[in-house]
This record gives sequence, structure tokens and C-alpha cells, in this order.
Amino acid sequence: MTTTVPDADKNLDAACAAVVHEISRTDSKGSLLLAFNGAVLAGLAAVSDKDLPPATKVFGALAIITLGAAAALLLLVVRPRLRGDDQASFPYWARLGEHEIRARMEEDTRAATIRALSMLAVQKFTQLRHAVDLSLAALALLSLAAAGLAL
Repeated sequence: MTTTVPDADKNLDAACAAVVHEISRTDSKGSLLLAFNGAVLAGLAAVSDKDLPPATKVFGALAIITLGAAAALLLLVVRPRLRGDDQASFPYWARLGEHEIRARMEEDTRAATIRALSMLAVQKFTQLRHAVDLSLAALALLSLAAAGLAL
């Protein structure tokens, strides 16, 4: 068992809480953006049977494909991770017996937890960032599609 100084304990606890908060933020942002993209896709589906100029149809179709890719990334952001291959995850703890859990409580695994959760947070934020970029690209394509209506 490793003994730590009180400041280190406080810092490890704060770091764990901060990373858990960041993961929660990605899930909230991902859910919000998924709802936005779904609403835009529903709006596009409502006009899909209209007689539109060819340029509008092409840019609209590209926007739909781009929004679909963004939605797929957002679904990956909010998708539960149940691998359980690291000691920081509840699926890992679910596989252990009561005696094993008690033995693990004798160890200070906060540093490993911070690392594992931080890797998860970076992965989620990266997917979120790409989804936002795709959503912005889709909005640009929709602007071009709307411009095609003016022609």
C-alpha cells in the first residue's frame, strides 16, 4: 500500500472529479448536437419529395450524407463503453468478487483511474470535435443548396 501526502490525496481526488465532469460534458454536448442534427435531417426529409433545382438536390444530398456521418460520430460519443479492461471502469468491478473488491480497496488506484478516464475523455472530445466540424460543413452545404433555389 502506498502512502501519499495530504495534498496529493486532495489533488488526486480533484483530478478524478474533474475528468468525470469532462466526460459528462461530452455526453451532454453529444446528446444536444445529436438532437440538432436529427431535427435538421427531419426537416430535410420533409422537403425531399419536392421538385427542386438540380444544384439544390446535389448540395442537399451531400448535406444529408455529412449530417449522417456527424450523427454516427455523436452516437459513438454517447455510446456506453462496457469493455471493463481497465481498473477505472465499473464493468471491471462488476467482474470481481466481494473479496477481490475489498483487496482492491487497499490500493490507491486513483492515478490509474485518472489516466484511463482521461484517455476516454480525449477520445470522446475528439469524436465530438469531428462531429461539430461535419455539422458545420453540412450547414455550409445547406447554404449552397438554398442558394441553388435562388438560381
